[in-house]
Amino acid sequence: MSLAFTFRMARREAVKVSIGQPVLCLHSGFQLLAADKALLMKLRKNTGYTFINCKKALEKFENDIAQAESWLHEQAQKEGWAKASKLEGRKAKEGLIGLLVGNQTAAMVEVNCETDFVARNEKFQQLVKDVTLATLAHHQNKNQSQTGYVKSVLVGDELNKLTMAEGSSLADHVALTIGRLGENMSLKRAVTLGVPAEWHIGSYVHGNISSQTKVSMGRYGALVIFQGGKDGERDTLGRKLGQHIVGEAPLSLGNMDDLPCGESETRLLPQTFLADPSRTVAQFLKGQQARVLDFVRFQCGETLGE
Repeated sequence: MSLAFTFRMARREAVKVSIGQPVLCLHSGFQLLAADKALLMKLRKNTGYTFINCKKALEKFENDIAQAESWLHEQAQKEGWAKASKLEGRKAKEGLIGLLVGNQTAAMVEVNCETDFVARNEKFQQLVKDVTLATLAHHQNKNQSQTGYVKSVLVGDELNKLTMAEGSSLADHVALTIGRLGENMSLKRAVTLGVPAEWHIGSYVHGNISSQTKVSMGRYGALVIFQGGKDGERDTLGRKLGQHIVGEAPLSLGNMDDLPCGESETRLLPQTFLADPSRTVAQFLKGQQARVLDFVRFQCGETLGE
């Protein structure tokens, strides 16, 4: 009896051990999965890449998140350039105008994509913001010693060669965004302005979609250079003039004493003022003790030279 009892007890203990061991393995395995999931969540948040690619990167570098992130960026850049080459030639006439006014300086850019759907995407809007900031920084670095009026126009390759704060080119940034969103994109044009202390820059973007950033974005944009204006009212004056330029699309400045020639008028100063149809732009400016010196208008997708 005692021998049989001892045998049964030993068998029970063996069963307990055989059942207990997998539990311990499962428990330790659960901790490892939890750690991997936390790293995956962090890597996805940092990079915006897919779950599968982030998982692959972490496995490749044994959960070293810094190396995984660097590798993901390198792969995305390669894939972006490959996709950009395939999509080159496809029409890209949608997109956004980006506009930023700084201290006596301003930049306005046009970045194109294929569809309005992508133009509303946050990654595309981040591209527009980065291009605008890089363009203004280029102007400020190039014209630090300039004290007069400086106006520069950049197109295509000139824009692509500009660099961002971390050193990568705008061309690389465009390719990376193409790889992420799968549409052809291009940097069409930009204008930068620098004015002396006694001049002022007014601006307006129609349908501004960027309420949380200092870079304004929309399908139409205008910059206007003016002198004078009443203290405390110059921002409003600049905005009204910008609204008029966007809405009425003047082609030239004209003179303060020009006579208007009706609805077909393409000179700014003799045009009927959009905010007050009882006066021309010139008459409005006289009342504000101001004078317009120059202006620029961008419409997204328009043919250059229109």
